Amino acid sequence: MSDSRKYAILGTGALGGFYGAKLQQAGLDVHFLLKSDYEQVSQSGLFVESKDGDFTLTQVNAYNNVEQMPRCDVVIVALKTTQNHLLPKLLPPVVKDSGVVLVLQNGLGVEENIARIVSNVQVMGGLCFLCSNKVGAGHIRHLDYGKITLGEYTPEYQQHSITDRMQQIADDFQNAGIPIELAADLLVARWQKLVWNIPYNGLSVILNATTDELMADADTRKLVEQLMNEVAAGAKSSGRIIPESFIQTMLNYTVKMKPYRTSMKIDYDQHRPLEVEAIFGNPLKKVQAAGVNLPQINCMYHQLKFLNKRNSLA
Repeated sequence: MSDSRKYAILGTGALGGFYGAKLQQAGLDVHFLLKSDYEQVSQSGLFVESKDGDFTLTQVNAYNNVEQMPRCDVVIVALKTTQNHLLPKLLPPVVKDSGVVLVLQNGLGVEENIARIVSNVQVMGGLCFLCSNKVGAGHIRHLDYGKITLGEYTPEYQQHSITDRMQQIADDFQNAGIPIELAADLLVARWQKLVWNIPYNGLSVILNATTDELMADADTRKLVEQLMNEVAAGAKSSGRIIPESFIQTMLNYTVKMKPYRTSMKIDYDQHRPLEVEAIFGNPLKKVQAAGVNLPQINCMYHQLKFLNKRNSLA
């Protein structure tokens, strides 16, 4: 890859819009695929309201059709996983041969699907610890955090060393003020993210609660901890160890967080499909195939499927 990489952002929402805008602000060549916000962003640009300082990008390379986008060195997939059925159409036209597809999505198994769609590229996964919401067309509000853990995908999620390509992308993000941690083991990073995503996303919808409410109540705090321990048991069935200290860190970090409505709760409140399969269904399938049962997560999975179905009809 050359020194100046061309980036594409597929899904310019709370996450893709924030990271893409930061990369462009740092001087990189960034191309954004938009849907509902296309008119607004192509005319007025992107506005990022951030705890690190607000900024506006008045000129944005905005597209509503992937066929019109240039081929890019790094294509960032920032769509919700409920939109992944679109990727066979979206990815092939926009990624360069031997380019990189960087998947900034929640859940498990997402890289495997992408590797089936585009075979001539390197797939990477990124786990985002970001509190950010889209509050209007082309308007992103960044509340807290922003760190990405980046790992390279290999078949069967074998661990392997940090590559030059990972380092180059990490440098681009770091130059844009986005903290990056490089992981030699993408699978353990994915399970670590589920330690947070499974309890808080699931309970926020089922119990109609924000993160601070879940942590302030002794019963729900206990439930969060039990769910985190089940995620650790799931990781263990894939040969990955999540130490108790990591669980305590996640609990402490959430107590200190600003009151937060999770992305799944926002989707639920806006009657959008929930990422139930990526975050709950895929991990459960993997773990059940290894002969392990996670009863509380399984219970939540079926509750969320019911709520998701009922919510889509409302």
